[in-house]
Amino acid sequence: LSFYASTFDGKPGFNYVEKPTNGIYSNVTTSSHQLLVTDIRGSEDQVNLDRDAVLTVSNIPDHGCTFTDDASVINDFYPQVGQLLLQHVPGAQRVFIFDHTIRRKFGDRGPVLRAHIDQTPASALARITRHLPDEATSLSKCRVRLINFWRPINGTVENYPLAFALSGSVPDAKLESVKHHYPTWTGETYGVGYSEGQNWCYWSKMGNSDALLLQCFDSEKGGRLAHSAVVDPTSTSQKYRESIEVRALVFG
Repeated sequence: LSFYASTFDGKPGFNYVEKPTNGIYSNVTTSSHQLLVTDIRGSEDQVNLDRDAVLTVSNIPDHGCTFTDDASVINDFYPQVGQLLLQHVPGAQRVFIFDHTIRRKFGDRGPVLRAHIDQTPASALARITRHLPDEATSLSKCRVRLINFWRPINGTVENYPLAFALSGSVPDAKLESVKHHYPTWTGETYGVGYSEGQNWCYWSKMGNSDALLLQCFDSEKGGRLAHSAVVDPTSTSQKYRESIEVRALVFG
């Protein structure tokens, strides 16, 4: 696994999603550590969203989305994700989906081979102001969670599975803020440094009917999930993993 180490210029960390004007995508340096990643297949009920910041969802029906264009994803897939979040997130009363990313080998975005958390608390709360400005004051007073809905889109995952560290095993002291620059928006992610005792897991053989809920922020209980794509040393498959992650604010 690859972890946040420092920045090569001593300045605050940054990443660019698309090509920057100066040609430097990131100033973050990483370190690699070999560690055990435990398969939770068969013991899925042992992970808990409130405690661990991750939840498994199985037996998702096929809704017919081809994932070939953004309009199809928004019109055909977002409604299903919204219903599944309301169904599986304890206490959820309202869901607002604000974007998604599709990862393919030859697409614009591939698997991220670096331990990270998609949002800092500040950037998660800023999403409310950005997307729901008229309601931001009232919505910020209730419980707010930012959750990524992650699932494969081309059948069983045979390489580059998604690994994640149970929230309580990653100390706050190992989280480093990194500016995340989009063409029209700058957010903030956490780079995750290595420490002994981190409990890394993955869910083997995920298929299109399986999904992971990855909680990036919880205003009430504080759970946040470090995660990273990993290379499976036991896999000999040449089939490249394709996946979609849908990002949502969950209120209640």
